[in-house]
Amino acid sequence: MSVIGINPTVDFAFKLMLGSPDHARVTVHFLNAILGNQTRITSVEFLNPFLGKDRGDDKLSILDILATDNHGRQLNIEIQTTIPLGILQRLAYYDARLFVDQIKDGEKYHQLRPAIVICVLTKPLFSQRTELHSDFRLRDAAGNIFSDDLQIHTLELTKLNVTRENLTNATSAERWAYFLSNAEIMTETEIRELFAEPEFEEAAGVLEMINQSPEQLQEYRARKKFQMDEIARLDYAREEGLQKGELLGQIGILQSILGISEPIREHLLSYDLSQLKDLSQKLQQLLNQRGN
Repeated sequence: MSVIGINPTVDFAFKLMLGSPDHARVTVHFLNAILGNQTRITSVEFLNPFLGKDRGDDKLSILDILATDNHGRQLNIEIQTTIPLGILQRLAYYDARLFVDQIKDGEKYHQLRPAIVICVLTKPLFSQRTELHSDFRLRDAAGNIFSDDLQIHTLELTKLNVTRENLTNATSAERWAYFLSNAEIMTETEIRELFAEPEFEEAAGVLEMINQSPEQLQEYRARKKFQMDEIARLDYAREEGLQKGELLGQIGILQSILGISEPIREHLLSYDLSQLKDLSQKLQQLLNQRGN
């Protein structure tokens, strides 16, 4: 039997797997795994169900998974394959909007239900932290919880320490992280052997169905290419930013040695990489000429 060959962290596959009414028990299992010992979820209602078809021209906008559980809690689930600027503020904003948007004219504050954002990340979000799963709520400095009404959970897949050999002893959150990280290179038989819970087999079946549908496979590949291009774009921008920073430092030192008044910093910041390189080379040539 061949490997599944579909990466569940591609947003199209991720939402088809966790955002479809046809596979709600997979979503319920995932939510209980992340929320741990909180009140157990038995059912969810999708507020933006993903059916994998009839999306018109909106093929590049894969929305987050929005749902409410049987306790009335508001839920937002998303996958992030990049770390865009302002991601922490955006997650906080989404959570606050989920909470505030519940209340209507004439309703009371006590009717508000908890709002929970869950963000799965394929790149590290907190470089100094080693935890796979982080649970953020309103707390005081001593760790005492003020309220559970606003929660942000992150699952950083790069921090998974579980291996195939000790998977049976892993927590539910760790098992989901392992599945998301490795399902693409596993067969359905391997998944049945490694994961006793039927929800994982069902999730693998959703991924396998993408391979069997030419239309879904085409869209999956388009989304995968889009995500890879976005990662490459951000990596290039980050590298360009580092190079610009080094050049600005070199230019500042050369200007100081040459006794040249520094241009307004905002002016230099408007230079592209090529212009900064040219200016640095000219200043270096001028310094060399003075030394001769």
